[in-house]
Amino acid sequence: MSETYEFLHTAGQHPREFSGGMSTATPTRTAWRRVAVALVLIAFVLIVVIAVQQSLAAASAIDRSVPESGAETAPAGSVFAPSEADGVIIDGDEPTVFDVDRAAVKNLDPALLDALQRAATDAADDGVEFRLNSGWRSPELQQHTLDEAVDDYGSTEEAARWVATPETSAHVSGDAVDLGPWSGLDWLVQHGSRYGLCQIYGNEPWHYELRPDAVSEGCPPMYRDPTEDPRTGG
Repeated sequence: MSETYEFLHTAGQHPREFSGGMSTATPTRTAWRRVAVALVLIAFVLIVVIAVQQSLAAASAIDRSVPESGAETAPAGSVFAPSEADGVIIDGDEPTVFDVDRAAVKNLDPALLDALQRAATDAADDGVEFRLNSGWRSPELQQHTLDEAVDDYGSTEEAARWVATPETSAHVSGDAVDLGPWSGLDWLVQHGSRYGLCQIYGNEPWHYELRPDAVSEGCPPMYRDPTEDPRTGG
């Protein structure tokens, strides 16, 4: 065997001996797939990060466009924020007819207030007390009440069976009260006419007004509801 043949034959069988043991082969398809997957994942992460940043920027812009709570307040006594000065009475804090420091009481018609106080004094002897759920109301409070009734009942027509307009309401003029509790209303059904105090609407057993002639003639027939009352356009 020649030295040349031996060299070529040996080199063909043991290539690593001439490359320091390192393979000279190109990357496999699996390696390329791993690189491609890594690039796709990086691109996806970048897209998510950009989307989140854009969402946060949009939310921040919306927050800046909405006034902070309490930054703007409606003027006291307005339709947006009716107050005690408008005749507002809060549940659990109903005044008696003697609490004349409350706007809902002190702004009542003097003759009506006098009749209520005389009746309340006599009712107290029977262990009965009157409380005002509503008395005088400002026009703004009346409109606010009417707007809420329209929302609650779903139409202006149905709301009119319960709440009058500011222009026609006896509450705004100081000529009406809504009373409670039921024990007081029961007492008034039996004795109210002696003081000229009469229930006016059949659907509102709490609504009382002054009818001076009732002292001698008894209370007049009730309207079914305010829509039958000529004063409210009935």
